[in-house]
Amino acid sequence: MNTFGRLFRVTSFGESHGPAVGCVVDGCPAGVRLDLDLLQRELDRRRPGQSRLTTQRSEADTAEVLSGLYQGLTTGAPIALVARNEDARSRDYETFAEAYRPSHADYTYQAKYGIRDHRGGGRSSARATWAMVAAGAIAQQLLREAAGVDIRAWVASVGPHSLPEADPSTYAAITLDQVEATPVRCPDPAAAEVFTRAIEAARKAGDTLGGTVACRAVGVPPGWGEPLYAKLHAELGAAVLGLNACHGFEYGSGFAGTALTGSAHNDAFVTTEGRVGTATNRSGGIQGGISNGELIYFRAAFKPVATILAPQATVTTAGEPTTLTGRGRHDPCVVPRAVPIVEAVTALVLADAWLQHRARQR
Repeated sequence: MNTFGRLFRVTSFGESHGPAVGCVVDGCPAGVRLDLDLLQRELDRRRPGQSRLTTQRSEADTAEVLSGLYQGLTTGAPIALVARNEDARSRDYETFAEAYRPSHADYTYQAKYGIRDHRGGGRSSARATWAMVAAGAIAQQLLREAAGVDIRAWVASVGPHSLPEADPSTYAAITLDQVEATPVRCPDPAAAEVFTRAIEAARKAGDTLGGTVACRAVGVPPGWGEPLYAKLHAELGAAVLGLNACHGFEYGSGFAGTALTGSAHNDAFVTTEGRVGTATNRSGGIQGGISNGELIYFRAAFKPVATILAPQATVTTAGEPTTLTGRGRHDPCVVPRAVPIVEAVTALVLADAWLQHRARQR
């Protein structure tokens, strides 16, 4: 299960401490103008070592395009991209070879495959998200050119601290510059300062924090998605929940909507300037699994990073009790770096939905 998507397909490869990571994107239509500078910008937003709030592993993450592009245009052939791993420190993980790290994939990988790469987590490492961001950068450019879709995510909470509650439409016009104004990637300066202090305090204490990332997509027309087995919100949920450390997904009113009555929760239809829309958007832009033309909005919850710099009880691979103390370079909170990754997988889902929708049209 290393391939994502139906018509816009992404196959990723590589491990945290292997020679390289990369992906093959198949199904991208020919003739799409691909700006490699924009693609690299997205990878730079994801890369480690970009601020004191992230892991200090230093990787250039420069994308090398091996196929599928000619004179700046996609050719319709598979697009292969690769980045070399340059700063892996496998020695940091030697003590983990014979013991299972709490809340990591060590034990489950061993149970599934009978073998595991303990160096940095191998395939389960967040290093593998390089491929999703590279492919997602292609999908974002395709969506902008084909349908004018704009996707933006931001940090909505860190630990117990959250952005003030606001209608999702408040963020319809949020810009990349607003998100990137601080290393924590929160568009509210006051909240960003609180989030930053909380992450720095956790880092200094040798501990970690979780948080949430909110995301919106503007410009998605009505009709994308399927009514049953590939509902648009289910595809988004599957993609986002497939990300490292993601423990929750909700769209529209989400869990808070369960406290409302149907009369309070329903989105009334209205006609504005000849276009059918809704007066409110508790549906999050998706009804019956299909986009309705309103702003698509969802939130993703990320757990605290499992590696902490304090002794933790665990067992060896032989089942004997022992303790482990975290080593290596890790994020004290994943949500700032998760922002471009959430945007990327959202773009992959929407690009796939657009191609499926286009295939059904006369």
